[in-house]
Order: sequence, then structure tokens, then C-alpha cells
Amino acid sequence: MSQISQLKEKLAQMSHSATQLDKQRGEHHQALFDSSLFHCRSKLLHPCVVETTQTYESILREQQHGRLTKERAEYLSERLLAQISAITRELSTAHFRKDEPKHKSYYRKPINAFYQDLAKHKEWERQLMEMVIDRQNALDSALGFNQGQAQQALLTAEQRLQRCREAIIRIEKQITYKEQHQ
Repeated sequence: MSQISQLKEKLAQMSHSATQLDKQRGEHHQALFDSSLFHCRSKLLHPCVVETTQTYESILREQQHGRLTKERAEYLSERLLAQISAITRELSTAHFRKDEPKHKSYYRKPINAFYQDLAKHKEWERQLMEMVIDRQNALDSALGFNQGQAQQALLTAEQRLQRCREAIIRIEKQITYKEQHQ
């Protein structure tokens, strides 16, 4: 088995474990990791695994298209290793924190406020999906020096879309929780 397929298998296992852990313990009251390591600022673990998988896929995609410079390869590889290490550490130490109380503000917000937040986020998701398509088209037609800028713009838009989708998932979970505990 090649290192690439081993890494893909490890990410799949992490995704499954993170999903199980998130179902078991729910959302943390603050982001699990520093924003320099994970842009998603998630209070759940699975979105961090998704971002790690995106880092992995960026390496493969850029290499496949001949756009992976040595500096970019080093940066993405170091980031990928740091992300995998952080998630592995979180998974292995989760049982120590299973009894941590939820932050009290989590329980106070009225359900209609969650529905309003959900509607706002759905609209932002639609706008961000259009932005990602525009950025992808710009990258496809970019030449030379502009490719790097177009690639960064696409990555930024994809990350914003991912964070928006994670927020939608969180809001939906909060709505479900509120509906079950009213």
C-alpha cells in the first residue's frame, strides 16, 4: 500500500472517529483548535478532519496540475502533518474531557433566533457557492503570475464556504436540541 493510499485511509478513519465523538459529546463552547492551524474555527471535530482532507487534496490537485512549487509543497505538508497530529491528540484525549459542562450561553438563545441564523447562513452559503464557481473559472483562465493569486482566491472562497456549511450544521444541531428539550 502506498503512502498516499495509507494517508487517505487514515483520514477516512479519522473522519469516522470524529463523527462518532461529535455525536457523543456535542459541540464544545469554543473552537477546538487555534485559527492558525484550522481556519474553520469549529467547535466540533469532524469539520477539522474535513479541512485536513482538503489540505491533503490540495497537495494532490496542485501536484496533478503541475502547480505545486517546492515552497508550497513544504507549507502544505507541514500543515497537513500538524493538523493530523492535532486531531489524533484530540481523539486520544477525548475521554478525559467527556464530562466537561457545556457553556451556559448555549442553552439561553430562543429557538426563533436559531431559525433566523439558519436562514441567513443558507443565503450566505448560496452566495459563497457562486463565488467559488467564479474563482474556479478565474483560475482556469489565469495565466502565469496570476495563477497564484487566482489559486489563493479560490482557496479563500472554498474555506469561507466550508466554514459557512459548518455553521449551518451547528445551527441545525442547536435547533434539534432546542426542539427536543423544550
